[in-house]
Amino acid sequence: MAAWPRQPAPIVLTGPTAAGKTAVAVALAERLQGEIVNADSMQVYRSMDIGTAKPSPDERQRAPFHLLDLVTPDLLFSVSEWKERAEAAIMDIAARERRPIVCGGTGLYIKALLESWSLAATPADPEVRSALKAEAERSGAPALHARLQTVDAFTAARLHPNDAVRIVRALEVYQVTGQPISAFQRRDQEARAPRPAVRLALTLPRAELYARIEARVERMIGEGLEDEARRLLDQGYSPTLGPLRSLGYKEMIAYLCGETDRTTAIANIKLETRRFAKRQLTWFRADPDLLWFDVSAQDSAAVAQRLHAYLHERGAL
Repeated sequence: MAAWPRQPAPIVLTGPTAAGKTAVAVALAERLQGEIVNADSMQVYRSMDIGTAKPSPDERQRAPFHLLDLVTPDLLFSVSEWKERAEAAIMDIAARERRPIVCGGTGLYIKALLESWSLAATPADPEVRSALKAEAERSGAPALHARLQTVDAFTAARLHPNDAVRIVRALEVYQVTGQPISAFQRRDQEARAPRPAVRLALTLPRAELYARIEARVERMIGEGLEDEARRLLDQGYSPTLGPLRSLGYKEMIAYLCGETDRTTAIANIKLETRRFAKRQLTWFRADPDLLWFDVSAQDSAAVAQRLHAYLHERGAL
C-alpha cells in the first residue's frame, strides 16, 4: 500500500470476547465521526450473525461498518484477503476525513495489519485449494492435519486439528511451492514495518468477564442460535467447514446431529468461550503497545467518553 493515514492515526480497539468492543466502538465513532472496520474473522461470513455477535441493526444505523458479510461459509477467507480489504477501507475512510476505527478480537488480523505483513506474496492456487477443501470435507480436517505434520511440523504444532481453513491453506502453499508456509512467514516477519495507530484494549476482572460471557451465550440462545445453525446445515453447508467448526456453531451442530444433548451443548459453548477469552488475553498482553482500559461496571457510553478524553489528552483527535 502506498500510504497510511498518520494524523490522525487509525484507532484500534480490541480485547477479549464479551468485553463490549462493538458497543464502545459505535459510541466512539459517534463522537469522532468515525467508521468501523471489522477485525473479527468470523464476522466476514454471511448467514452467521447470532453466533458471531455481529453488530445489531441499531448499531449499524448509528455508525458505518466495513468488512462484514463478505463471503459465504464454504469459501476460505485468508488473513491476506482481510488485510488487503482493511487497508483499502482505512484509506477510503481517511480520504473522506473520517476516523478509521479497527474493532475486533482476531489478534492475527490486527497484527498483520499494523505490522504491514506482506502476506500477498504467499503463493496461491484456487484449484489446489478447492481440491484440498473437498478432501477435508470427505476425510475430516484431522486427516489433513496429520499430513501437514509431515511437511510443516512448525505450522501443524500451532494449528488445531479441526482448523480446516488454515490447514488447507498451509497444505496449498506447500503443494504449490514445495516450501512450508512457515518459511514464507519467517521471511515476511523480517520485512515488517510497524504502522502508526492508537492501540486500545478493553479488559475487566475475570469474574465479571465470565459473567458477561454467560449472559452473552444465553442471549444468543434466546435470539435463535440453534435455528441459525440448523439453517446453515439445511442450506447444504458441511459441518466440517472451518466456519461451522467455530465457537458456538460447533457445539450447537453437535447437538443438532445427535452427538450431545442441548443442555450440554450450551454448557460447552460457555466453557469454550471462556477458554477462548483466556487465549485472547494471552495474545494481546504480549503486545507492549496496547493501552489497557478496565471497563468493569461501565456502560459503552461511559467507556467511549473515557477513551475520547484519553485521545484528547494525548493530542490524537
